[in-house]
Amino acid sequence: MNIFVALLCACIVIGHLLEENRWMNESITALVIGLCTGVVILRASKGKSSHLMVFSEDLFFIYLLPPIIFNAGFQVKKKQFFRNFMTIMLFGAIGTLISFVIISLGAMHFFKRMNIDSLKIGDYLAIGAIFAATDSVCTLQVLNQDETPLLYSLVFGEGVVNDATSVVLFNAIHSFDLYHINTNTALQLLGNFLYLFISSTLLGVLAGLLSAFIIKKLYMGRHSTDREVALMILMAYLSYMAAELFYLSGILTVFFCGIVMSHYTWHNVTESSRVTTKHAFATLSFVAEIFIFLYVGMDALDIEKWKVVSDSPGKSIGVSAILLGLVLVGRAAFVFPLSFISNLTKKSPSEKIDFKQQVTIWWAGLMRGAVSMALAYNQFTTSGYTKVHGNALMITSTITIVLFSTVVFGLMTKPLVRILLPSPKNLSRMLSSEPCTPKSFTVPLLGNGHDSEANQKSQDVPPRPTSLRMLLSTPSHTVHHYWRKFDNAFMRPVFGGRGFVPVVPGSPIEQSVPVVQQWQ
Repeated sequence: MNIFVALLCACIVIGHLLEENRWMNESITALVIGLCTGVVILRASKGKSSHLMVFSEDLFFIYLLPPIIFNAGFQVKKKQFFRNFMTIMLFGAIGTLISFVIISLGAMHFFKRMNIDSLKIGDYLAIGAIFAATDSVCTLQVLNQDETPLLYSLVFGEGVVNDATSVVLFNAIHSFDLYHINTNTALQLLGNFLYLFISSTLLGVLAGLLSAFIIKKLYMGRHSTDREVALMILMAYLSYMAAELFYLSGILTVFFCGIVMSHYTWHNVTESSRVTTKHAFATLSFVAEIFIFLYVGMDALDIEKWKVVSDSPGKSIGVSAILLGLVLVGRAAFVFPLSFISNLTKKSPSEKIDFKQQVTIWWAGLMRGAVSMALAYNQFTTSGYTKVHGNALMITSTITIVLFSTVVFGLMTKPLVRILLPSPKNLSRMLSSEPCTPKSFTVPLLGNGHDSEANQKSQDVPPRPTSLRMLLSTPSHTVHHYWRKFDNAFMRPVFGGRGFVPVVPGSPIEQSVPVVQQWQ
């Protein structure tokens, strides 16, 4: 543990030094440091071991993933997310199913020709679920929701739904009779997915509303801000564990719990608790992200797995190359057609996904990460180890694809975004002229980052940020407008939220949150 904590500190320091580098990010830094540490441990143990601990899917799903997904929901730009909700669902649910089918059928076709006989139909379907899971964690690192709000909301939102869909598919593979698949089984699978999605979402919403109601009614901040912070953290974690207890999707539950908490609960606490919770959630998420990639990098050099496949290196490389090709094809097979379908439903040209954005969405979602590794270990190992040649082949291929996709695709995503979607100059000037206002309050209002300059010219918007906010804060008769009316009339009187000022005896009455935050 001393070594691991020291390595986490090293990752943070090196990540800071590489902050301005257009290629590197914390994920890749932690992965490389993990690999180097694995080499050192491997040499120190004379080839017996390369890791400090065995990869555990329980450690990943129970302790590391919840703070990352919750913080993403807590910080996400809600208006941008729900504006693109149908497209996100189209990509995350339908797209994952398309990718799952292509990868499963492709693996079955090619692996049988390569005489990999130890795999059964359940294994092939599991391979489809494993490699259909994108890496939401790495997406957080390579895309910036202030610079590319539309892409971030689409790719990350899709990633959350995608992870949940992949886990549901993976669990369904183990619960259904795969040798007697018929229409009834397919309908059962669809019904199971809809039940899990709706139930998981409702559970997260209820947990968020319950925390808002308790904190609003009890005014905990008048005695201790620590209680407010502790209750928010524990309620968020409770929602995740409750979802796992009832065999729902904890990923979806904690994500929507984060959205509801940021809309209601966060505004009900004292000012000091707001600052504390925002930084506490971000810090927990940040450390968990680094931990995951450091862990994956060290575990990748576990010598036991590679010894089993060392007699056939050509086959191992072939399997990895085939799976990587299927991942590329499977993602392209749904991103471009579903983007075309999504564009048919959009009236405004600025809301449509153009070809350059489609290419970026396709590329940014190619990374595979810890979710894929956790599912692979669950399917092909017992207690973290395997001696069966076919199973070891799948584990080592998964590790190879995770490393390759994270490093290669992750390194090239930022430059690709800069080339295809250059940031408008006037936006950067506006941000630099207003140092006192957080940039997250201004950027999402402009819609698609790359066409904001055209919008500004066409609408003749005054250069002053205050005038810009006044113009864009005018409500339009959309779904968002009617939701705001319902929210103000029924939800906020019960659950609090923006405009609710908790009375804290002995301290000045808090100023209400600026109007601009309603667009966060």
